[in-house]
Amino acid sequence: MRLLRSRPAPPSPAEPGDVLAEAEDLYVRLGGRAVLHGVSVPVQAGEVLALVGPNGAGKSTLLGALAADLAPSAGIVRINGRPAAEWSAPELALRRAVLPQSATLSFPFTVEDVVRMGRAPHHATTPAEDEIAVAEAMARAEVTDFALRPFSALSGGERARVALARVLAQRAPLLLLDEPTAALDLRHQELVLRLCRERAHAGDAVVVVLHDLALAAAYAHRVAILRAGRVAAEGSPGDVFTEALLSDVYDQPVEVFPHPRTGAVVVTPKRSA
Repeated sequence: MRLLRSRPAPPSPAEPGDVLAEAEDLYVRLGGRAVLHGVSVPVQAGEVLALVGPNGAGKSTLLGALAADLAPSAGIVRINGRPAAEWSAPELALRRAVLPQSATLSFPFTVEDVVRMGRAPHHATTPAEDEIAVAEAMARAEVTDFALRPFSALSGGERARVALARVLAQRAPLLLLDEPTAALDLRHQELVLRLCRERAHAGDAVVVVLHDLALAAAYAHRVAILRAGRVAAEGSPGDVFTEALLSDVYDQPVEVFPHPRTGAVVVTPKRSA
């Protein structure tokens, strides 16, 4: 007699402020090199957390560890209060959705096919529910108009938006996005960060790796500034985005001032006249 394994159940809805993921005293080594050194970061429902810092600071490595895609050499990552290693792959897929820096596919999938891949963890849903989720995700990412085009025929920016739509279709309460704006034009950079804010407002937790400090200041509720594998500062953009700290971390003089209309923090390189 063959025993049928039960399908994993989706997580219960989170309350604002619930910690959906956390790194505690995390150390990660890659290729024999220490990349993260004792990093501790909580990720809370209802917020956008931006990971910023110079190249090689450990941002993508921290994101990969929070996704349970990279095993730490010391310390621990918890998802929904449980060590990440204790979740099965199907259970993880219902709890977190991951957008890598680049998306490549070897087969001629259409845009709609790629977005529908985000529904794979949801075995209990009906086809109608899946179609609604896919259609909504494509509309939010503005990729509906080329739903039947091959993914391989898209530009880099279009592929990035399709990959984001796949993540949105997954409808996991924890979104982990690695440089989602890197290949996008100005309009779609703003679109992506607005979507991050909307997901946080709906109760999800969003972690996003960003190089653009202005975007981080405008859209993140909280930022963690990484330098050489350590957290140099963590808090709201208004608290931690200071000229002294950012100029030191990036080894580049910057100016920090309030936006003349909104009062939000604005960060720009200091340039000579």
